[in-house]
Amino acid sequence: MNDRQREIVLPDGDVKRELRRRTRRSFLIGGLAAAAGFGGYKLVNAGNEGGAASAQRHMLNFNGHLNQAFFSNARLMPTYSPDQVRYLKPNGNLGLQSEIGDWQLNVQSARAATQGALTLDVLALTLDDVKALPKVTMIPRFCCIEGWSTIVQWGGARFSDFTRKYLRPGFHPRYVYMETPDAEYYVGLDMKSALHPQTLLAYEKDWKPLTPDHGAPLRLIIPVKYGIKSIKRIGLIQYTDAKPDDYWADEGYDWYSGL
Repeated sequence: MNDRQREIVLPDGDVKRELRRRTRRSFLIGGLAAAAGFGGYKLVNAGNEGGAASAQRHMLNFNGHLNQAFFSNARLMPTYSPDQVRYLKPNGNLGLQSEIGDWQLNVQSARAATQGALTLDVLALTLDDVKALPKVTMIPRFCCIEGWSTIVQWGGARFSDFTRKYLRPGFHPRYVYMETPDAEYYVGLDMKSALHPQTLLAYEKDWKPLTPDHGAPLRLIIPVKYGIKSIKRIGLIQYTDAKPDDYWADEGYDWYSGL
């Protein structure tokens, strides 16, 4: 007994019509699927916020809020012994074009005043003013957002001590903004991270004064964040209630940049 199905032979004209019908249907279905996919992509990535597509920026902001929710000053980053200190490459010279001899540290407190106006308190400090604060030395890991890390010794003043000394009493800002003297590089920080006990205004690296390519005379070191937040050659520190700009966040990176 033969179970083979009997072949049906169609005339050439019928075959061509059937092929055309199937080709049109496949083209239509494929076109609709592509349009739906592109439309979904456009919907998810509609707009642009801070150098990133809106959906990406919302996710970065969500991660930042989550990081802040679990952040604690009691959580300290690991520190290491002097024999574990390694080389730190300069990795960028944005904001380092100004003359060090003309350097001063400007400190501003942007406080809300009556009828929505802002009052700006301004101080001009020297490196000696920073060095007058208690010196702290530490050997944490410096983590670059490019994926590498190294262990470095730093010396300087805690930013919390600096804030306690120079921030106007009664003002409790939510953020701090820092920029280089030429304003080419700038970072925005949440105040909670800025006041972490391991955040330093550093004037020393590997037991020596900072070199120009590492941010002399004064830079930030904030081990709880990626190195893009550790701004070199700080020329301005501004305390503010408005969320400040950040160089790499403007380029599409995470504003919070926490580890």
